[in-house]
Amino acid sequence: MADSDEASGCGCTGDSARAEKDPAYRRALWIAVLLNLGFGACEIVGGFIADSQALKADSLDFIGDGTITLVGLIALGWTAAARARVALVQGIFLLTLGLGVIGVALWRALTAVPPEADLMGALGVVALIVNVTSAFVLSRFREGDANVRAVWLFSRNDALANVAVIVAAGLVAWTDSAWPDLAVASVIAVLFLHSAYEILRGARTELRELTQTA
Repeated sequence: MADSDEASGCGCTGDSARAEKDPAYRRALWIAVLLNLGFGACEIVGGFIADSQALKADSLDFIGDGTITLVGLIALGWTAAARARVALVQGIFLLTLGLGVIGVALWRALTAVPPEADLMGALGVVALIVNVTSAFVLSRFREGDANVRAVWLFSRNDALANVAVIVAAGLVAWTDSAWPDLAVASVIAVLFLHSAYEILRGARTELRELTQTA
């Protein structure tokens, strides 16, 4: 299934063949899952308390990455067709999250209220630490096929998004405006949509190829 996963263009679930054979790699993926889901749940609560759309979007990014990787691990050993159908569900899930974040950001733009910059920045720092930890755990596996590298790059890119949240918090405090917060939330939402497109395209390609070879 490594070739099929590579076709998906996402790599969120990692290299399934390697995960089946390499216990250390599987443990690293499970650590990434726990970090992403655990902090995602904490950050979404903090996002509502701070009234920050960027934090809410970032928490959904954590939860989305963690859920996709978790489903990928659970699906190890499933048939290629079943995994492709799961990927379709994952893509639709991310698409829904992205559209939801954009919709809320547009609605909030009409009644923009500056979020709590201090809490927003603090959670952004913690999120950065979580993502750096996840990237560090996966860094020993970053050399390999496209899927192995992609998992590590996803954690690294998420860390860059956390830096954007921290910068936005500083701009919110400086300008006393909600626009930096909404801008970062929108950027994260666009990343959701791009990932959803890649996953859905890859899953449809896999299902089409499986149908043709059946």
